[in-house]
Amino acid sequence: MSTLPSPSLPVAAGSSDNKQNFQLLTTIEDAYEGVIVEIKEPMDSAAFVFSLRASMSNWRRQGKKGFWIKLPIEQANLVHPAVQEGFWYHHAEPNYLMLVCWLPDTVNSIPINATHRVGIGAFVMNEKREVLVVQEKSGRFRGTGIWKFPTGVIDEGEDIFAGAIREVKEETGIDTEFTEVLAFGQTHKSFFQKSDLFFVCMLRPLSFDIQKQDLEIEAAQWMPIEEYAAQPLINKHELLKNTLEICLAKIRKGYNGFSPVPTKSTFSGGKSYYLYSNTKDLNRQSSSGKES
Repeated sequence: MSTLPSPSLPVAAGSSDNKQNFQLLTTIEDAYEGVIVEIKEPMDSAAFVFSLRASMSNWRRQGKKGFWIKLPIEQANLVHPAVQEGFWYHHAEPNYLMLVCWLPDTVNSIPINATHRVGIGAFVMNEKREVLVVQEKSGRFRGTGIWKFPTGVIDEGEDIFAGAIREVKEETGIDTEFTEVLAFGQTHKSFFQKSDLFFVCMLRPLSFDIQKQDLEIEAAQWMPIEEYAAQPLINKHELLKNTLEICLAKIRKGYNGFSPVPTKSTFSGGKSYYLYSNTKDLNRQSSSGKES
């Protein structure tokens, strides 16, 4: 990305100090004919408006489309002036707010903010055919007496398999090795009207002595899978019932899930990520001489 120039321009007539100079806002170009402004130093609101107006005129001449302003929380005084100049909220994080503006007389093609949260449910079974289950102190199952699989939300920048391992460790103290994604589902209008992606993950236990988390977990234990399946609420709750059937298909019928395959993307500077696929069938094809 290249940095656009920031020449000095005179303050408009009528300002409190006609001798004062201000600069075009320093920007970097994005990959979609837009520019990103990141405010790092404190700015007076009036000076910011002068700089912003001049910068927007300059961006128009250059044929730029989407204009982004990243405001740190310390510069909250600049939010209202930016909104007055036609910017709107795009997204917010704990330490900054992102504003955006679309200038061309065309359909706005700025992507919306991230729409999904990613969660996991962990199916962990030992050699005795006992599953790792918990009772929660909060949430929709609080006070119901239901035993359920450990669940949680993936942290920002965390891979699905790593998040599943972490959540099991945090809730129960059990160390695990990730095996497969058995299934996933999508629900809408959930957390602050966002959608949820939920991944049912199978993990192999590496330790067995439970040390439950006191803050969120009421109880944790190893339970025979037949006893878990016999809970009345399991059969009444369609999601729990279908999840259990998939897990049983894995241990009884050889159902194949999806395992993480390390992959690099040439489209994102060679960054590494994981592609989840049915590696067992891929390995069968490779060993038989067919294309994989």
